[in-house]
Amino acid sequence: MQALKQGADTLFILLGAVMVLAMHAGFAFLELGTVRRKNQVNALVKILVDFSVSTIAYFLVGYSVAYGTGFFVGAEQLAAKNGYELVRFFFLLTFAAAIPAIISGGIAERAKFWPQLTATAIIVGFIYPFFEGVVWNQHFGMQAWIKDLTGEEFHDFAGSVVVHALGGWIALPAVILLGARSNRYRKDGAISAHPPSSIPFLALGAWVLTVGWFGFNVMSAQTLDKISGLVAVNSLMAMAGGTLAALLVGKNDPGFVHNGPLAGLVAVCAGSDLMHPLGAMVVGGVAGCIFVYMFTLTQNKWKIDDVLGVWPLHGLCGTWGGLATGIFGSKAFGGLGGASLGGQFIGTALGVIWALIAGSLVYGLLKSGVGLRLSQEQEFDGADLSVHKISASPEREANW
Repeated sequence: MQALKQGADTLFILLGAVMVLAMHAGFAFLELGTVRRKNQVNALVKILVDFSVSTIAYFLVGYSVAYGTGFFVGAEQLAAKNGYELVRFFFLLTFAAAIPAIISGGIAERAKFWPQLTATAIIVGFIYPFFEGVVWNQHFGMQAWIKDLTGEEFHDFAGSVVVHALGGWIALPAVILLGARSNRYRKDGAISAHPPSSIPFLALGAWVLTVGWFGFNVMSAQTLDKISGLVAVNSLMAMAGGTLAALLVGKNDPGFVHNGPLAGLVAVCAGSDLMHPLGAMVVGGVAGCIFVYMFTLTQNKWKIDDVLGVWPLHGLCGTWGGLATGIFGSKAFGGLGGASLGGQFIGTALGVIWALIAGSLVYGLLKSGVGLRLSQEQEFDGADLSVHKISASPEREANW
């Protein structure tokens, strides 16, 4: 029976890893559909290469930083218990690799290729796993301190803060340091619209992410005996709430509509194992509103050229999710309890502060050292031709 359980747990978390791996295709198509056509190849290449760099960095350094377990032992030892620890690494790697995939969308269309890969290695090798270890592996006694102070540990079941808020808040200084795309904001105050290049590809990316998200949330149980249908239905309700809120507040805009479910799913990750489904729907709906309102504000008023809106979507909705767990996870709102608003505030604030400091340092040093931005000519030609020497549809363009 023990051997059967080990095999079942290994298969369970492997399926979760594959589902979250598929989400990276969603990141790629979401970015491809949002950027202009001259940057579509770059979007696809970045996500794949970022994932590969993340794999090496997390295998060699990051997983050990977070969990104290390394892989510099014999294969016989690694294969113990059906190789569960290896597959657990694979599953958690897909979370870690989401950080550079998130950042990629914010800095799209004008960022240099190799400096971003350097940032990816640093973020996945140390910055992300450092905070991951604090929250999910009791490092530095931070969780015990929060529990002593507020009565409950900081609760983040599937990464609203650990993954999404961290990625979004790291992206914010990167976007600001990089600066807006050329001619996006003109000297006369006019704003040059850069509409999505392909709504179908944007929608495809959103759907792939949405489907994979059920692996992201449900399989965060990590063993078969801890699987919860509550997590699945809460994710579903938050997705629906986010979609409908974005539809209404975004006035039928398809870009907002397809980011709505993602906003809801980002927000529900932290408390998906505690909330009542109706509470999850409200959390998702609020997240959909946050995304639409803050994306419009950052782009049009504050003139922060965050191409895919990753700070509002992941940074702010992830922050909301961390805080909402302390509200809608409580028994007063029909939840299971086990999280306090004070503990959620402290844990979320620590994640935001760590991300801002780390993002500013990494991208600030890269900007002063090797530069972050393509030249004006390269940006005008597009990253596809400037970096990869080919466009998304060369045969079609040659025929023109």
